[in-house]
Amino acid sequence: MHLLKYLLLCLTIAAPTLGADLTSLKDGGIHKVVSVVDGDTVILNNGRQVRLVGIQAPKLPLGRTNFKAWPLALEAKAFLEDLSLSQDVQVRLGDHPEDRHGRILGHLIRVSDGLWIQGELLKAGLARVYTFADNRKLGSEMLALERQARADQKGLWTLPFYAIRTADNARHDFGTFQLVEDRIVDVAKVKKRIYLNFGPDWRTDFTVQIDARKAKLWRAQGLDLLTLKGKRVRVRGWIKEKNGPLIALDHPERLELISP
Repeated sequence: MHLLKYLLLCLTIAAPTLGADLTSLKDGGIHKVVSVVDGDTVILNNGRQVRLVGIQAPKLPLGRTNFKAWPLALEAKAFLEDLSLSQDVQVRLGDHPEDRHGRILGHLIRVSDGLWIQGELLKAGLARVYTFADNRKLGSEMLALERQARADQKGLWTLPFYAIRTADNARHDFGTFQLVEDRIVDVAKVKKRIYLNFGPDWRTDFTVQIDARKAKLWRAQGLDLLTLKGKRVRVRGWIKEKNGPLIALDHPERLELISP
């Protein structure tokens, strides 16, 4: 009976991870977290740093000159400390397991109760989904947690700094990572690129650019990019200045269809 109660308790605590198939990721071993660098980076007892793949927590300066800490950066670090510091964690590696800084790119699971660390940060509203073309796994599960935190007005979703931009005001955020939600006015394929235009003048209005060779990634998920005229979407990425504000996309998790 005691064993049954223990197993039921473990299942209850681990419930947040059940929607995400973390076992599909390569096992990176079990290690102890000895330090937390910021809201999405920890140091293990073997000296390696782990960048929590798939999310972006509010950033700290970390020695960078003239870099102002983003709102809730210290809170995100403290939350990650509460979740992981001095805890044994299982590392599950991303498809691309190391970044150019030599950090491990992986998901962390707390050994004591199976808690998925990325999931908890997203649920608390202390991180945004931040996938890459070579690290897309669990993207849909993370996006669902982010949407729920935003609907519940948790953490960073209460602050103007992280508010979802519109096509009109995206021009004020060059050089920053943003979520932009609006309706697509027109779609054009020009040579090897697809453009999603969010205003009547592509020379000045917000645009999303996609390599036409990547369109097959969306088609594999049942979405034809060339049929998106009139649809409301949410995109995320770094806003560049190129004939007005522009976000370049290279994988489907960075575009969410809001209205069919």
